[in-house]
Amino acid sequence: MSSFDFACTIAMGSIIASTLLTKSVSLIEGVFGLLSIYTLQGITAYLRQFKVFKSLVDNNPLLLMDGENILWDNMKKAKVTEDDLKAKLREANVIKISQVKAVIFETTGDIAVLHNDQENMSVDSWILEGVNRS
Repeated sequence: MSSFDFACTIAMGSIIASTLLTKSVSLIEGVFGLLSIYTLQGITAYLRQFKVFKSLVDNNPLLLMDGENILWDNMKKAKVTEDDLKAKLREANVIKISQVKAVIFETTGDIAVLHNDQENMSVDSWILEGVNRS
C-alpha cells in the first residue's frame, strides 16, 4: 500500500463515518464522496503504469544494508532505528551478519531482508532495480 492508497483509505473511512454518524451529511452526499474517491483511486492506479506519474505518487525502495554494511544515512532518511533493523534481521532468521546480502525499506513501509548462508552468492541486479542506494 502506497502513501496515496493509505490516504484514500483514511478518506473513505472518514466519509463513511460522517455519513453514518452526522445529520449534516446526507446519504447521497456520502455515496457521491465515496464514488469520487474510488474514481480518483482507479485513475491513479491506471496512471501508475507510466513512470512519470508513478514517481509523483509512489516512494522508491531504499537500501538500508548493503551486505554487512549498514547505510546509516539511509536509516535516518527512513526513520528506522538500529533496534528496528535488528528485530527485522531476527524475524528473518539471520543468525550471522555475514548472511545478509541486502536489507531494503520497501515502498509499503515494510523491511525486506535478503539473506543466504552462501557467502559467495550475490543478489541479482534485477531484484535491486529501482532501489535507492543513497
